[in-house]
Amino acid sequence: MIQEIELKYTATKRTTQNRIITAQQSYETFMKLWNQDTIELYEEFKILYMNRYNHIIGVNNHSKGGISGTVADVRLIIGMALKCAASAIILAHNHPSGNRNPSVIDKQLTNKIKDCCETFDIALLDHIILTSDGFYSFKENGLL
Repeated sequence: MIQEIELKYTATKRTTQNRIITAQQSYETFMKLWNQDTIELYEEFKILYMNRYNHIIGVNNHSKGGISGTVADVRLIIGMALKCAASAIILAHNHPSGNRNPSVIDKQLTNKIKDCCETFDIALLDHIILTSDGFYSFKENGLL
């Protein structure tokens, strides 16, 4: 039997607390979403979906991986953005090693997602790499 795909929207109250303007705000928001007991144990990848005014529509806990990597499926990231009518996204993943610098693979993935976002007129605002004591912003470092 083929089942119909159903999409539901629920309104959330827009506040200044759920509007992201800076990389620091992105980092602080993601840190609230991360389990601090596992941030140094295994990699995770999360996405904030935003409207045109940079209010958060929702978050997706995209994947959990191992000590040195996790999977980010571009089709699922873009598909979710289209389903929730997001105008922008912010990516984040953690580095359990504590090294905030992006790897070559991190840079390649970010560029691939950016290219896909441009196709659908979705802004990739930033990609944040988190550690337990700080972050790296692709935007602030000129990589976006």
